[in-house]
Amino acid sequence: MTDATALAAATPGADLGWVLGVILRDWHQHVAAAVDGIPHGLRGFQILSVVGHNDPPTQSGLARHLSIDKTVMPYVIDALVDAGLVERRVDPSDRRVRRIVITDDGRMALERAEREVRTAEDAVFDSVDDSVRAEFLRQAGNLAMSIHSAQPQLDPCLAVRDVLAEPAGEGATVR
Repeated sequence: MTDATALAAATPGADLGWVLGVILRDWHQHVAAAVDGIPHGLRGFQILSVVGHNDPPTQSGLARHLSIDKTVMPYVIDALVDAGLVERRVDPSDRRVRRIVITDDGRMALERAEREVRTAEDAVFDSVDDSVRAEFLRQAGNLAMSIHSAQPQLDPCLAVRDVLAEPAGEGATVR
């Protein structure tokens, strides 16, 4: 038993929730600092990441996918538009629909932020041996896939596809 394992076992309330909470708080602190220059911080970064790595989603679909309240999303998008990181463009197949598209400046900001996030994540694992980090990420990935397999309706890949395919009708999906 390692010192850290013994300490966690001896800490009252040190269950899975406590462990995940400690890790998530540290991750959040580091990553929030890494994306500080992006309007709305982590939310802005998440939006840039989705629009930078996928076909342009609709604003409402993006809000659903990222669990951002649809009344808040316009303000976040407005800030990203004002910063020159994204644009709202008319969907060529349905003029009522606006797609969120990353700009060249947005792509550069995303690439910079992704490098900073990787550095921030390295800081989270700073005191952990590389082999332990790799094993932790492998096991966490296995657990995530196990949970995902048991609840396929939570498929993040399908959610992204649904967001990207959403026509003007709220919640409708083209397959």
